Amino acid sequence: MNAPRLLTREVPPRTAWALEQAGIAPLLARLFASRGVSSAEELDDGLARLLPPEDLKGIQEAARLLADCIEQRQRICLVADYDCDGATACSVALRGLTLLGAAPEQLCYVVPDRAIHGYGLTPAIVELALPQRPQLLMTVDNGIASMAGVAHAKALGLRVLVTDHHLPAVVEGRIELPAADALVNPSQPGCGFASKNLAGVGVAFYVLLALRSELRQRGRYDNAPQPKLDGLLDLVALGTVADVVKLDANNRRLVAQGLKRMRAGRVQPGIAALFTAAGRDCSRANAFDLGFALGPRINAAGRLSDMTLGIECLLSDDPTRALELARQLDAINRERREIEADMREQAEFKLDELMQDPRLKGEPPAALALFEPEFHEGVVGIIASRLKDRIHRPTFVFARGADGQLKGSGRSIPGFHLRDALDLVSKRHPELLKKFGGHAMAAGCTLADDGFERFDQALQDVAAEWLDAAALTRTLRTDGPLAPELFTADTVRALDAQVWGQAFEAPLFCDRVEVISQRIVGERHLKLRLRQGGALRDAIWFGHIEPVPERGLLAYRLSLDEYQGQQRVQMIVEAMTEEAGA
Repeated sequence: MNAPRLLTREVPPRTAWALEQAGIAPLLARLFASRGVSSAEELDDGLARLLPPEDLKGIQEAARLLADCIEQRQRICLVADYDCDGATACSVALRGLTLLGAAPEQLCYVVPDRAIHGYGLTPAIVELALPQRPQLLMTVDNGIASMAGVAHAKALGLRVLVTDHHLPAVVEGRIELPAADALVNPSQPGCGFASKNLAGVGVAFYVLLALRSELRQRGRYDNAPQPKLDGLLDLVALGTVADVVKLDANNRRLVAQGLKRMRAGRVQPGIAALFTAAGRDCSRANAFDLGFALGPRINAAGRLSDMTLGIECLLSDDPTRALELARQLDAINRERREIEADMREQAEFKLDELMQDPRLKGEPPAALALFEPEFHEGVVGIIASRLKDRIHRPTFVFARGADGQLKGSGRSIPGFHLRDALDLVSKRHPELLKKFGGHAMAAGCTLADDGFERFDQALQDVAAEWLDAAALTRTLRTDGPLAPELFTADTVRALDAQVWGQAFEAPLFCDRVEVISQRIVGERHLKLRLRQGGALRDAIWFGHIEPVPERGLLAYRLSLDEYQGQQRVQMIVEAMTEEAGA
């Protein structure tokens, strides 16, 4: 594959200067200004700066519904999802409802098995919940497209509260919503909430804020202190980062508050246990830890086992029990990595075979779809992500599900809205997709056993129409060179203390370097010794084994490499090109 195009972010000089005048360090001022921050107030992560709950459409109805259930001691059953966002949303809701007065016997939850039940509040999940004798079903991180499941629950006399953040279903060109008793989702039509990027756990947290307000209006706290909900923000931060939603100002505040509590040791035992199992230091928690250490361990339960394990870890108040569960999650995650490694090797072999087609002239197709019967359904999304990163193409990977149908998970690139692409495929081929859903950058679908080749061609057709040469060229936006005097451990620590993530990317610097030495370490990593200006630097390129040129432009992040008690600043390479950038 060709090297990516490196573009330097534009820094509005007046904005950077204004941020500096407000007391922000010059490097951070430059980084924030280039990411759209226009004033220091936007960087205020205090809870008072959170967007108000009342702006969420349907939240007052949701609060009244939950308040009535608590006061009437009716049973509430949460319907969770099998990823980290769903697990944290379930844990936040259960812990929050308890804090706000629900008795333990009033609360229960169910979570679908990915391989058996599929996603969302289906009629089968309603039936799964019935033995718990619920009077209210409350979805977290799902439900917006669960028309059949909500209808089934209502027919059985249950009330339904949907809390979700996914896009609603579009049927014959019209948005269709489930007939729930209350529906809270910033993505639903007519919702005036300023942030459309809340994760499912964020929506659940906001519902609790509204419920507390409703209970306060009913006089519940006239003679008692109002419960504090900020102790749940470690869970909110984990789910928000792990779900890779855009970190707009409101989400950054939620994550920043959660990280502060982690660093101060004010965490749920399950969070602390996950840090221990992952070999990470909770007192130095950052967003990278949440997205790449804790999140995958929770997600592994939903991919290979039962997400109940992840939820129970997050709900446990016993540190010993929480650590036992976290270690089980760690073992499942190691198994997931082994399965992923085998699947990735097979997938890359199939991709290499495909690219031998002379019609492709060594380039990958405009969109990629792969199917292997032996693939594990729970890991196809990870493989799609890895392949997408390698070839910079919209990618779907399919496995055969337990029901014989093909279950696919896709990942996309900027300029190709994956869910909209599936919608177009379904319109052009009405019987092809059994079901589908998702976002712009990630989506899933189900095909009949004989539908793969037709889907592959249909996806190719849409990609050929939507994607031009510029969109098919991977572009990395960098923050330009880093001044030599800033190449220090203090700089790394200052950067790590910030909240970076989706749509607020971590700093990526770019400098010309000379390669002094290069060697393979481990199985797939390139260790480099570089000369940058007059200084020698250490660098590592994870997952890369091809030799690099003697001189070039290096795009890199900074990290602290600790060995035998010593800390050294290290470059984490993202790309290298002999070009001078565009």
